[in-house]
Amino acid sequence: MNQARRLAALPAGRRTKWVVLALWVVALVALGPLAGKLTSAENNQTSSWLPGSAESTKVVNLEGRFVSSTSTPTIVVYTRDSGITPADVQKATADTTAFARIAHVLGPVQPPRTSADGKALQTTVMIDLSKDGWNNLGPAVDSMRTVATTGDPGLTAHVGGPGGYGADQSKAFAGIDGTLLYSTLGVVIVLLLLTYRSPTLWLLPLLSSGLALTAAQGVIYLLAKDAGLTVNGQSQGILTVLVIGAGTDYALLLVARYREELRRHEDRHEAMAEALHRAGPAILASAATVAVSMLCLMVAEMNSTSGLGPVCAIGVGVALLAMITLLPALLVICGRWVFWPVRPAFGSAEPTETGVWARIGTGISHRPRIVWVGTALALGALALGMLGLKADGLSTAGSFSNTPDSVAAQTVIDAHYPAGTGSPLQVIANASAGDQVSAALSRLDGHGLTGVTPPVSRNGLSYVTATLTNAPDTKAAENTVDAARAAVHAVPGANAYVGGDTAVRLDVQRASNHDNQVIIPLVLVVVLVILGLLLRAVVAPIVLILTVVLSFAAALGISSLAFTHLFGFEGEDNAFPLFVFVFLVALGIDYNIFLMTRVREESDRRGTRGGALAGLAATGGVITSAGLILASTFGVLGTLPIVGFAEIGFAVCVGVLLDTFVVRSILVTALAMDLEHRLWWPSALSRKRQPLSAEPREQVAAR
Repeated sequence: MNQARRLAALPAGRRTKWVVLALWVVALVALGPLAGKLTSAENNQTSSWLPGSAESTKVVNLEGRFVSSTSTPTIVVYTRDSGITPADVQKATADTTAFARIAHVLGPVQPPRTSADGKALQTTVMIDLSKDGWNNLGPAVDSMRTVATTGDPGLTAHVGGPGGYGADQSKAFAGIDGTLLYSTLGVVIVLLLLTYRSPTLWLLPLLSSGLALTAAQGVIYLLAKDAGLTVNGQSQGILTVLVIGAGTDYALLLVARYREELRRHEDRHEAMAEALHRAGPAILASAATVAVSMLCLMVAEMNSTSGLGPVCAIGVGVALLAMITLLPALLVICGRWVFWPVRPAFGSAEPTETGVWARIGTGISHRPRIVWVGTALALGALALGMLGLKADGLSTAGSFSNTPDSVAAQTVIDAHYPAGTGSPLQVIANASAGDQVSAALSRLDGHGLTGVTPPVSRNGLSYVTATLTNAPDTKAAENTVDAARAAVHAVPGANAYVGGDTAVRLDVQRASNHDNQVIIPLVLVVVLVILGLLLRAVVAPIVLILTVVLSFAAALGISSLAFTHLFGFEGEDNAFPLFVFVFLVALGIDYNIFLMTRVREESDRRGTRGGALAGLAATGGVITSAGLILASTFGVLGTLPIVGFAEIGFAVCVGVLLDTFVVRSILVTALAMDLEHRLWWPSALSRKRQPLSAEPREQVAAR
């Protein structure tokens, strides 16, 4: 314990506070320039998002032997309601020459193909993504759209297919760093001003969070560049929200405890040392819960999910370091004046002793069992909304909250061409079995497939394609993929893999289901162990886990109803349940940790009932502020026109608010009061049966 006190005193020491500040300045000088390079280290190649062991991923990795492995087909479609004219054909043919001159287009471009109904023309253009991923795609597709739409206004042109869809998705992610960062900072500034009611105090937590984000981005860039860490647009966007949100939460808890100790210690250095000693374990446990939960994502089959884990864990680790070193040093350097206009004077009364949360706790204490049973039943009723959850993936159109050009193009393609045009089934097999594989696929002609090509053999492998007769993002097309796989797998010695856009969609769905079944129980076990070590009990961690799971279920229920009846979304992304679970359990448990560590501290003197009252009164305000900030930062994800991000942001926001205002303040408090000393079994505290303390508030404030 003495060692822990000495460590807690280091950032607050009269001399060491300057050392801490100097070390952070040096670190930021070194890492700051690297943070700006993180976007250039992103890997947005298709394979970086897919399940690593899936057939479709193997096709992506092998198709480079037959076509450019870094190319993507882009479909230009022209329509005229009255029918295509010779002038239209001439214009579309001339456009192919213009397309071939666009940077990153792989030429020559084939002539346009007229639809069977004579009302549409279609041209397929291959775009080289090279190592820059989406960075090449957007400008090339924009140039193609300019060329295609120039001319007779009666001829309508759209650019779609995988390339057009990728470009529109890239555009939706464009500026994600700036959009999320500035939106998040704006929300945090407003809420910190409302929380502290000080024109100066909010600057220190915000500055510390911002510097933590910069340092984390610099570290992640180095690991992405030199250690093979995978970073993509998704992980970088979530990193911004997580570091600012979690870092600010830790800051709020520390500042609240520091303000308490300033009323009990005349010397601010001693006050900060005591605040770190008391609040430090809760902050460390909270950060460990989030970081370890994120690291559990590394066992995911989805490459995008497994890559997100270490990125977020690093971000939380750096945020923790900043909040227990840099922020304490800055607060002590600035002194009490930073709390102006309400400075916590030495010996003044602690306002939380008679605040709103103290009154709420007193109300709960009258009938705690009725309160927690009623609250649990209400949350259970909300959880019934999960019955409408459809987390089996989104179609191309359903993945955007607007209607980009690629979606309009697909509508035209579906109306005038075989539905799978532009997204062919791709099969790679041993060259010796190429003819048999092609024949096996041909037997499915009229049963979901058409236009099976003869095998192209090269380097010991054969490459066969076929056109799906159903739209590539439908269940019928997925069934055709399964039928095709069964057919080619039955060919002796073929060692065939079936890929293509529909196969990717199917493999992603199945990998996501696997990840849900493996990672969710793993995270629960990890969090349970951390809570057990922190609270030195068995019953309390189990109770807390059950309350957070109930909160998660209620958040999913509310979200499912909102997505269907309020926002009109067609369903949920495959990764939606897992991401929401990890963020809600890892972050939602924070508030229970903040509350229960204080309850345990107070229970040693007051008994569990008195400890629950004192813990809620002391932490109620800060946890409410932290919850509002974290919910708002995740809500910022809804500003992106990507349905998957909007869904995750909304659900996490709802779940955090439930944790803050219902689960932590009512359900957990009532359970603690009802279970009393049994909550701490089997620790020594479980054998203490102390009545509610009648200790005068003046003595409590002066202890």
